[in-house]
Amino acid sequence: MAKRTTVIDIGSNSIRMVVYEKTSRFAFHILHEAKAKVRLSEDAYKNGGNLQNLPMQRAYDALDNFLTISSSLKSRKILCVATSALRDAPNKKIFLKKVSKNLKLNIKIIDGKRESYLGAIACANLLPKQENAISIDIGGGSTEFSIINNDNVKNTISLELGTVRLKELFFDKGNIKDAISYIDKKLDTLETLEPTTIIGIGGTFRAISNAIMQTNNYPLKKLHSFEGDISKFKTFLDNILDADEKQLELLNIKSDRFDIIKPGALILSRLLNKLQHIEKFITSGVGVREGVYLSDLLRNSKDKFPENYNVSVRYLIDKHIQDINYANQLNKLSKQLFDLTYKHLKVDKKYRYELATASKLYPVGSNINFYSQNKHSYYLIQGALEYGFTHKEIQLISTLTRYAKNKLPSTSHIEKYQELLPPKQNLDALSYLISLSISLLSHKPRNIDFSLSFDNGVLKIISSNNLYLTKEAVKKLSNTNDIKIVFDN
Repeated sequence: MAKRTTVIDIGSNSIRMVVYEKTSRFAFHILHEAKAKVRLSEDAYKNGGNLQNLPMQRAYDALDNFLTISSSLKSRKILCVATSALRDAPNKKIFLKKVSKNLKLNIKIIDGKRESYLGAIACANLLPKQENAISIDIGGGSTEFSIINNDNVKNTISLELGTVRLKELFFDKGNIKDAISYIDKKLDTLETLEPTTIIGIGGTFRAISNAIMQTNNYPLKKLHSFEGDISKFKTFLDNILDADEKQLELLNIKSDRFDIIKPGALILSRLLNKLQHIEKFITSGVGVREGVYLSDLLRNSKDKFPENYNVSVRYLIDKHIQDINYANQLNKLSKQLFDLTYKHLKVDKKYRYELATASKLYPVGSNINFYSQNKHSYYLIQGALEYGFTHKEIQLISTLTRYAKNKLPSTSHIEKYQELLPPKQNLDALSYLISLSISLLSHKPRNIDFSLSFDNGVLKIISSNNLYLTKEAVKKLSNTNDIKIVFDN
């Protein structure tokens, strides 16, 4: 597969382009992203589905610019798919022919089931694992659903429900009652499903989630993996449906969404009315374009990453860690310390993974500046640890690296991120363990040259080697965890 690949997703409302760059076999990151709200399906649904000249020209111009960007970034592969707007249009050949002839771009029109599958495999691979979840991707012309259990996708469904479609057929005429009847009839096909989690893909769900985050002053500026209680989500949907434009603005809905946010909110509201077992929602920052890329990247592994593989962790290691042996030693040592002491420290066993990940990624900041390593590690991890983690995991991992080596997390930091961090006793203990791991490796051995034992609050470091630097580093640690450290030479 090419090192740099461009994916273009032509939807009814927007055209999106992403350029991905591989850093190793399965690891990648976004090199560039662009979006154009061309409204390709504008006025189509009231004209028999036929695409109109002005929207087609806007879409053509956007594609022309996207290809220029792709070329300038030396992307070696272009994957372009189109969904409902072109799929449904009787006159689509006019657009396809012009693009093919003038831009030399091959557009692959995918059917609804394929569209649903691509969005779902992106969620299955790039969100924290979920059981009994339903994904929903509300587009301009259609809405796609899939059932997701961990990394398995099934029951792909596509319905002729979309924000632009509903706007033109019902909302522009003030006919909300018929819109509700139309939506409910389409959703009847889902009535046998009993998912407990809803995963939202696409612009409508992201716009609503982003508005909820702003309204509630959510501390982490990251939309992917944002989750919450479904009852509060339903209340927010009701507020949107009852709001005028001024009230939508107060709800933090962006003005370019005013005309289509209510059709999308109504679809979601009627869906949640039908699916009575939903307990929480999760927002996906990934969708069809990531699915297109992953179906190419993972084509020889059944569209799944290897077991226990995390693409974001691997990317950070590839790009920012030069001494991988040291990172692996920190990872191994922190897990060993955790296993020995977590009962004594009264730390929940579930935090072992976050501690180990933080320890392995701790060195990422030194690649930017050695003297401010902790600060850079914190911001790199908080920003780039994107896929496969919950927000609580991301914030804990990044916090542990920020306060590693000689101090515990500050009161102001804990207060700012309180809803995402564990109780202070757990946080202080984990912070101490990562700092202890770093201190014990202060002499940077080629291989770990000591062993550990723990009994009744005493951690014994056993080695026949000179551990002078290690002893000095351990003395500087902030230890509020009632652990006594003894060196046995």
